[in-house]
Amino acid sequence: MSSKKNSTFICCFLLAFSITFIFCYSSAINGGDGWLTDGEVSYILQRQLLHYRDELAGRGENVSVDPTLGFENPRLRNAYIALQAWKQAIISDPQNLTVDWTGSGVCNYTGVFCAPAPDNRSELTVAGIDLNHGDIAGYLPEELGLLTDLALFHLNSNRFCGTVPKKFRNLKLLFELDLSNNRFAGIFPHVVLKLPKLKFLDIRFNEFEGGVPKELFDKDLDAVFINHNRFMFEIPDNFGNSPVSVIVLGHNKFDGCLPASIGNMSNTLNEIIMMNNGLRSCVPEEIGLLKEVTVFDVSFNELMGQLPESVSGMVNVEQLNVAHNFLSGRIPESVCRLPKLVNFTFEELFAGKAGAKV
Repeated sequence: MSSKKNSTFICCFLLAFSITFIFCYSSAINGGDGWLTDGEVSYILQRQLLHYRDELAGRGENVSVDPTLGFENPRLRNAYIALQAWKQAIISDPQNLTVDWTGSGVCNYTGVFCAPAPDNRSELTVAGIDLNHGDIAGYLPEELGLLTDLALFHLNSNRFCGTVPKKFRNLKLLFELDLSNNRFAGIFPHVVLKLPKLKFLDIRFNEFEGGVPKELFDKDLDAVFINHNRFMFEIPDNFGNSPVSVIVLGHNKFDGCLPASIGNMSNTLNEIIMMNNGLRSCVPEEIGLLKEVTVFDVSFNELMGQLPESVSGMVNVEQLNVAHNFLSGRIPESVCRLPKLVNFTFEELFAGKAGAKV
């Protein structure tokens, strides 16, 4: 038996075992008569099969194009294939957002936006997709890589699961990628590092895990949101290479130090939130170089030592939160002279009550 057939057999066996176990468990907790509905069984099968497809890089759909359909150009034909494949990969669409995804008029599909192609203004192409807050369940098929002119891809607040398709690497014009508040899993989606135009990356509130590649901080991004995942890594020394204006890393499990290279972000950084990450170090003097920062939050970590006097250089800071660390010593008097400071939240080990504000 070939390796692929062996894999298929094992997958089918595991699927059958999973469903049998779920039936038994459901019966047990419901007094013996709590059988799953056909829809629930189908959903579980899809979730299990999705992982199998991800592992073998074969997560595609069978899309046939009706020869009677007419398309203005090849780009829209490719878009039709991509969107029909995606529609097949959707398990639940309670708001019926994709119910009108039929026919060749892809520019009229809900959530799909067309514009003149950047290399040929006489041709329309799919330039953006926005299905935010759709509560849609499903996964992302590899055919989405056919949307090579896509600039915006927004899927905030849905129930998409699985991983980010490898063929996203074909989206060379993608500027904004928002996959936040879904159920994506697996390791950090390295494919985003291959998107040359990407400026806005938002993958917060998912179930990604493992390390975060240091190459992320060398990439020319403006905003990075990777908070509320399961990432575990040590912030690399090249962290300060990032030209971001906003970076939110909170609620993961980091290790190590807050690197001194943070001072290299002085000309671009406006907001940085690293709360609840397990950072263990002193607060580097270089934070005083962050003259453009308005929000600086490193609360709920294990930072030690004193808050440096150099904090006086943060002349635009409005929200400064260093509470719930292991900081000690006196609050630098320069904090009180920060011209735009609105809220300063500090640790009980300072001379004041826990959570007090100045």
